[in-house]
Amino acid sequence: MILILIFIFSIKFKNLLLISISMVKSQELEKVRSRILTELKCPLKDAAKNLVFGKGNPDASIMFIGEAPGAKEDELGIPFVGAAGKELDKLLRSIGLTLDDVYIANILKYRPPENRDPAVDEIYRHTPYLIDQIKIIRPKIICTLGNYSTKFVLAQFDIPNMKKISGITQLHGKINPLIIDGMEFMVIPLYHPAAMLYNPNLRKVLGEDFLEMGRILGLKSVEVVEEKKEEKTVKEPKINKETGSKKEEKPKKEVQKGLGEF
Repeated sequence: MILILIFIFSIKFKNLLLISISMVKSQELEKVRSRILTELKCPLKDAAKNLVFGKGNPDASIMFIGEAPGAKEDELGIPFVGAAGKELDKLLRSIGLTLDDVYIANILKYRPPENRDPAVDEIYRHTPYLIDQIKIIRPKIICTLGNYSTKFVLAQFDIPNMKKISGITQLHGKINPLIIDGMEFMVIPLYHPAAMLYNPNLRKVLGEDFLEMGRILGLKSVEVVEEKKEEKTVKEPKINKETGSKKEEKPKKEVQKGLGEF
């Protein structure tokens, strides 16, 4: 009895500890957000409607890093809520994940005009806050979406060294173990979901990269789950004992309660 009580207490204590850690991370992230609002000096900030900081689980083991907010993100102040965000949600569901399992942020915290590429000076101004986000969340896996986030993370946050990193075409789907500032994680470069909206041929590539990532992480893909459901629902035809042939069942007549049999 005492052992059972100790076991129950240990589980409750562990859950409380996890909740406490998550709350601390949320508070630390909010401090970073406040610093951006008060101290960041950048023309993008003056032109944008909203700060687009991040969303998801602050205690997630998987973090996705995109490039910059788009029009919809700028309007709502939340990353990945436009067309690319919907595609990312589908890709996450394909390996059994939801936003509760990941955290999502961008290189730039404000939308660049006409969704242009980030400028070097903007990367210098914005990425210190991204690094703070990474240090607070401490993910085990970082999935970089597109060229800029891939080059920045694989260059180990050293912006001048971004030039030395290959493009996403060569790096997508490959695992890169890294240790930066005492943080150890795997980096998995992926095409940005927006890319497949402009190039439909990338849809299959990105889908396959997600499924491979799911296999590496030991996650069950939705495809596998659906296959198992189908296997359970398939009924073997009955065998006629006299002839040995398969006997098809005649469809049963439907009966509506209170109305009798038709």
